[in-house]
Amino acid sequence: MQVFETKSKVIITCNKRLSPYLQDEVTALGYEIVRAFPTGVELNITLTECIKLNLNLRCASQILYCINSFKANTPDELYNNLVAMEWEELIDFAGYFSVTSNVDNPTITTPLFANLKVKDAIVDRFREKKNIRPNSGSDANKTVVHLYWKDDEADVFLDTSGETLAKHGYRKIPGKAPMLEALATSTIMATQWDQKSPFVNPMCGSGTLAIEAALLATNRRPGLYRMNYGFMHILGYDEEVFFAERRILKDQVIKNVDLQIIASDISEDAVEVTRRNAKTAGVDTLITFEVCDFEETPVPEGGKGVVVFNPEYGERLGVHSKLELTYKRIGDFMKKNCKGYFGYIFTGNPDLAKKIGLKADKKIEFYNGKLDCRLLEYELYDGTRRAEEDRPKSRD
Repeated sequence: MQVFETKSKVIITCNKRLSPYLQDEVTALGYEIVRAFPTGVELNITLTECIKLNLNLRCASQILYCINSFKANTPDELYNNLVAMEWEELIDFAGYFSVTSNVDNPTITTPLFANLKVKDAIVDRFREKKNIRPNSGSDANKTVVHLYWKDDEADVFLDTSGETLAKHGYRKIPGKAPMLEALATSTIMATQWDQKSPFVNPMCGSGTLAIEAALLATNRRPGLYRMNYGFMHILGYDEEVFFAERRILKDQVIKNVDLQIIASDISEDAVEVTRRNAKTAGVDTLITFEVCDFEETPVPEGGKGVVVFNPEYGERLGVHSKLELTYKRIGDFMKKNCKGYFGYIFTGNPDLAKKIGLKADKKIEFYNGKLDCRLLEYELYDGTRRAEEDRPKSRD
């Protein structure tokens, strides 16, 4: 089974509402999208091409390479099709594999049962062909097999990513209620920030937004921070392809940038976490760190940049009455200190958003976990309103 050089259906998954930004990334890398859907895109490429995508994509979660499709109405039919597959040509008998699944079949009440059927089929195949079996478990750091089974349609994939791509590898200290890196990148992409003008991030928390802004502006890709992927544990893997792609990533980094990124927080610990995460990412020298109340955050004059807030929502953290005052103060700060900028507030609480005291020009939909959120855009014009052609074209 020469999967590395054989084209097949590839599904790139992402969190809900990130698909438009994933599509932009995939297209920019030169790939043709066969189909787009709310939680990902479909391509027709080789497993070798998946290596490049794994190293480059910021908004993705998993990259799944299809190795078989068949009809199955029952667990026994699923098992019979799976045990007939040549797993010994894909998985090292001395290796380790895990199974994940997305199942919607009337005979299955728990995905764990479907996972067990897949595992049993692979193990039984090895026992028959090799008289030995690889180890298996729940860790996703080696070979990962993924089952998609809806009604009677079953697709079997190799998960070329393994651990999720939505985490970018530099955030060793998460901080309190951190924003997922893939979500932070998509949020910045939604602002249409030009990656040259000032980027101001008051209430920075663990610094994910400020760090992702620096990574975008310097073209530092997630593959620079990670050395283990699912594709590395599939038979036929050529490590030179991986290292060649990684050399390209290093060569593409923009080293000399004239950039102002400001991250502030009232918590000294939060700023220290941001600084340390930024150092791990190699962008600490590009960010100005400030320990202060957000109202004292320095905003460069004359810059047509962006100011991005990700305040508490009142769901998991903080007290609602105190947050009402905080949101009002955020609105006052943007009106007074950020003229000429575009202001953005990411929130999952529409009631608190009303306390900002400004009318949003756009409300861009996101999810943070399962929480329905909005990225609110405000044009903070000074004097006359900007001409339409001078305004960034953010996504609706």
